[in-house]
This record gives sequence, C-alpha cells and structure tokens, in this order.
Amino acid sequence: MELDLQSFEKKAFEKGYREIAGVDEAGRGPLAGPVVSAAVVLPFVFPVSGVIDSKKLSPKKREELYEKIYEHAVSIGIGIVDHVEIDRINILKASLLSMSISVKNLNPQPDWLLIDGTFQIPSDTPQEAIPKGDALSVSIAAASIVAKVTRDRLMLRYHEDYPQFGFSKHKGYPTIAHKEAIRKYGLCPIHRQTFRGVKEYVAAHGLKLEIGK
Repeated sequence: MELDLQSFEKKAFEKGYREIAGVDEAGRGPLAGPVVSAAVVLPFVFPVSGVIDSKKLSPKKREELYEKIYEHAVSIGIGIVDHVEIDRINILKASLLSMSISVKNLNPQPDWLLIDGTFQIPSDTPQEAIPKGDALSVSIAAASIVAKVTRDRLMLRYHEDYPQFGFSKHKGYPTIAHKEAIRKYGLCPIHRQTFRGVKEYVAAHGLKLEIGK
C-alpha cells in the first residue's frame, strides 16, 4: 500500500486549518557551520512529484526539487542559527530555535505546524511533532529539501574562505578528511568548539572556548 504523504496535511485541513507549514532542519551533525531550518506552506494541490526526505535524494535531484518547491509553494521561511549560538545553547536548542525563526519568516503566517522530530518548537502556533516526519509528510519533506540545499550553498560559500578544510565536499560533517584537516590546519572561525572532533583540539592546544556571552 502506497504511503499518502499528504495524510497529515489532510487531517489538519479537515480540522479547519488552511495555512499548514512543514518544518525541518539541516546541519545538526556537522562540526562546522550553522544549523539551517525551513518552513514550507504548500498549496493543497501541489503539482510536484518526487518530494521526499532530502537524505534519500541526490544533490542534483535536491537542487531540481528546490527550484520547483520555490516555484509552487505558498510561502517559504528560512531560519539560521550560527556556530557561536550552537556552542552557547547546544545543538538541540539551536535546532529548535532555527525552526522557530523559519516559521516567523513565513508570509502569510501559518495556522498549523508539522514539525519533524519528537520536539515541539518555541511558537504560539498550534503544532504537531512527527518522528521521521520528513518521510511521512510532503510539507516536511519539502522543508527538508529547502533546508538542506540552503545549508549546502552556505557551506560552498564558506569553502571559498577556508578551502583547506574541504567544506565543498563534506559540508562540515565529521568525515575522515575533515578530521584530518583539523589535525593539520587547526580550526577555522566557523568550527563548533563544543563538538566532539573539535573540542579535543581546543583542549589539547589550550585554546579559550569561545561560546559568546
């Protein structure tokens, strides 16, 4: 039996909600760069096929769907929380904060939220947290694609500033090549200093942990 990726949206619509936003983030696991979230309100009749969890798509396919989502979406909001704030408040809180920011950047504002994961976000808007929502809701899947492509593009920009770390390839994730680059070159200004794989370098070299104020 084929999974209905609009089932959560339909249930919300039946309850009277009309501006239903899917919300997801990208970048919880990397050792560098921001966490990026997207909130996406799709039309009830969404003419784009193939919108699924971004992790199951090739980079090329994500880029293609990203453009189509922007073409057809009712509204898209982006939320970005940088490495300094991630180190200051921890990655879970930073992820939820970025989701909240993405919702605030929607216009028109939604009246119902579908959140990927098990946690609700800081928002007065009624919401439902859906574990593995990016595989169950087309709105969340669309948000996952937008968040992933947006973050990847940011990391490509950071690669221009810090090419020795290879951000264009691994986007800041803890690959063998990235860890070797840290051992060889040290840290750059966008590394998350509280993350395993980075904090050891901070401690070993007697660096002052810079987590903001």
